[in-house]
This record gives sequence, C-alpha cells and structure tokens, in this order.
Amino acid sequence: MEFIDTHSHLYDEAFASEEDAAIERAVQAGVTRLILPDIDSQTRDAMFALADRHEGVAFPCLGLHPTSIGEGWEKEMEALEGYLSRKIWAIGEIGMDCYWSKDFIKEQQDALKLQLEMADRLDLPVIIHSRESTELIIKVLKECRHLSLRGVFHAYSGSIETYREIRKLGDWYIGIGGVLTYRKASIAETVKEIPLDRILLETDSPYLTPVPFRGKRNESSYVPYIAEKLSELTGKGIDEIASQTTENAVKLFRL
Repeated sequence: MEFIDTHSHLYDEAFASEEDAAIERAVQAGVTRLILPDIDSQTRDAMFALADRHEGVAFPCLGLHPTSIGEGWEKEMEALEGYLSRKIWAIGEIGMDCYWSKDFIKEQQDALKLQLEMADRLDLPVIIHSRESTELIIKVLKECRHLSLRGVFHAYSGSIETYREIRKLGDWYIGIGGVLTYRKASIAETVKEIPLDRILLETDSPYLTPVPFRGKRNESSYVPYIAEKLSELTGKGIDEIASQTTENAVKLFRL
C-alpha cells in the first residue's frame, strides 16, 4: 500500500536534526510522498532545503499562513514573489484563523484573496487553513467565483452541510488527519457521508497526533493509523482507502 501525507511540517524546529530520519520512517511505513505547506519567511528556506534533499518524496508549497499576518504583512507577501522561480506544488498554507487572534481579520481576508489570485494565475491548487473562520472563508470564496479554484480544506472539522456548500464553490477536497482517531470527534460522523474520492489523508505533523500516539510529536509515518480509522468508520477496506486517497492527492497536486 502507498500513502501520501498531504500536509506535513517536517521542517519544523520540533524535528531539528531529525528531519531526514523522520522522512525515512515515513517511506518505510508506505508514506512515499509528502506535501510540505509553507508558513512564512522564518521557516521557508528550511522547508525548501528539506525538499531539495528529498526530491521526489517531499514537495514544497508557497504561501503565508494566516497566523503570520500582522503588522508588516505586506512585506511577507512581497517575499513570496522571490520564490516563484522554484518548483512549487500548491499555494498554501493560506486561509483565516479567528482562534488565536481577531486583530487582523481584514488583513487575513486581503491576503487570502491575493493568494487565491496567485494560485489561479499559476494554475496551482491551494491548501486552506480554517479555524473558527469557515463562514468568512466561504464569503471570500464567493467573492472569488471568477477564479478557477481547487484545493483542500486542511484539518476539516465542519459539518456535512458545510462540506456541500464548499463543494459548490470550486473543486475542493477535505483533509482528514489525526483528529479522526480522537474519542467523540465530530468529524468521525461527518466523514461517513463524504465521498472517498474527495478525501485526502494528512498528519499536520508535528501537531494533531493520532491515537495511539496522542500527546507525542506527530510525524508522517503515522498516516496509516489515520487510514485504518477511516477504514473502520466507512467500512471500506484499507487497500481501497490507500489507493483512492493516493489517487486523489496525485490528481489534485499533479504529482
């Protein structure tokens, strides 16, 4: 079986000096390709360096994370332009986050629009971060109907009704990670109603570690545990889960 981790921050300082070993463990676990979402200028070079060392396994993206948008965010946006000569596979991680702070909501909206326009211009998918901000993001997507939008709602935790609304606004997939394995997680019920051909597997490592490793650092090698839980909940075989989610990722990111 082959899996793809469609959201991994293996370049994070939590993996300092262990990044290469973590990638080796992932490959040994059948997680043969990893999408590396960007955060901001503080970690971008580390992300590209890791991708360069593991070409064909690690695939870098480019974007400004909503929690990195504050005073001087325009300079962070300008910095993205300096990396457009690099091969990138998506614009992300972008979106909105009203959990940590609501001080720069308008700026987050503006940055999201600019990056959706960038993705359309470059014919790339987007990776959407949405935390306590789904309705605001949907509003932005409606304002950007003229763009050819496709991508994934990372760490999806919304309802089936919200999923159906999102699907009307572009070619969207749903990212499912370790939260699926948590007791009483609402996504465990919602995911039963989402077509398998719309689901991507992800870890968000080093965060959101699945059971039985919850409380420890997450890593890409744990994707099979998420797949097993998805298999249990949907009644579909693990082989089908692996095959279809891998096909979905290959299609979306053009791997």
